Amino acid sequence: MAVDNGTSTEVPRATPATPVAVEVPLADRPFERVNQPTPFLRGFWPTAKEIWDYRELLGQLIKKELKVKYKDSVLGFFWTLLRPLLYLLVYAVAIGVFLGSGRVIPQFGVYLFTGLLAWTLFTDILGGCTGSIVGNAGLVKKVYFPRELFPLAVVGAGLVNFLLQAVILVGAYVVTWTFPAPGDLLLVPLALVALVLFATGLGLILAAGNVFLRDITYLVEVGLLLWFWMTPIVYDWTKVRTTLVDDHSLTALFEVYLANPMANIVLAFQRALWPGGLTEQGQPFYYDGNLYLRLGVIILVGLVFVWFAQRVFARWQGNFAQEL
Repeated sequence: MAVDNGTSTEVPRATPATPVAVEVPLADRPFERVNQPTPFLRGFWPTAKEIWDYRELLGQLIKKELKVKYKDSVLGFFWTLLRPLLYLLVYAVAIGVFLGSGRVIPQFGVYLFTGLLAWTLFTDILGGCTGSIVGNAGLVKKVYFPRELFPLAVVGAGLVNFLLQAVILVGAYVVTWTFPAPGDLLLVPLALVALVLFATGLGLILAAGNVFLRDITYLVEVGLLLWFWMTPIVYDWTKVRTTLVDDHSLTALFEVYLANPMANIVLAFQRALWPGGLTEQGQPFYYDGNLYLRLGVIILVGLVFVWFAQRVFARWQGNFAQEL
């Protein structure tokens, strides 16, 4: 018989067992997309804001582009000045002396350099952008940030080199003591904006395309060579007009030639920065069209082109890491 002594014994309750975490193998884990897809028509501005948030990183990438380009080089940044000077010397001798253009076009050296100044910036941007994603494959596969920063860093480094090369042109003005007329100097910033927009849009597409088709690098080299001779840099535009319009009545083909954005940009640089065109001898080589209107159209088209190129780049970048 049990006797109640006034005390009770509390029986402990069973506590639920703590679940044991089971580590899922990495191969069996679901993929998580880092950059969420955005609508094609409305994704540009969120990306632009994200690029602005990473502006400090963009500055560091620009510095890296400038340093890596001439790494372990004895002359370093002096190559930025020597390369256009060597081009100028070769073309001045071959075209100006042997073919006689220097006897016809006044201050032929300055005329050449104004065109080479614009063209060098264009080729630096396109050539650098094409290999920008492939060349930074390690970062692309490990860290997330807007991939557009790589081509934009190339554009920034190209602008720095452009400013350094412009010092040579200023030095030529001082040596010859001939200066361009201030009335057309507004063409320079307009032409520079048009060039950067057009080259940036094309560079974004080439950078993304080169990830999937590495032959694009070699196609760009060949294309730029052909493009160079379709632009009035080492010859004057009047020779094209005489050959196509006066001799063969191919006016439509001449208009196609003038539709080349780089032709208009180079013509603008020549009109604004070539003092020889102010002389009576140089007047026939001035393009008499409305370059302000033409550059305005190129800038507007360039803005749309950059938007379109970024949206194409955004569509393709999801497979960059897999392809690299």
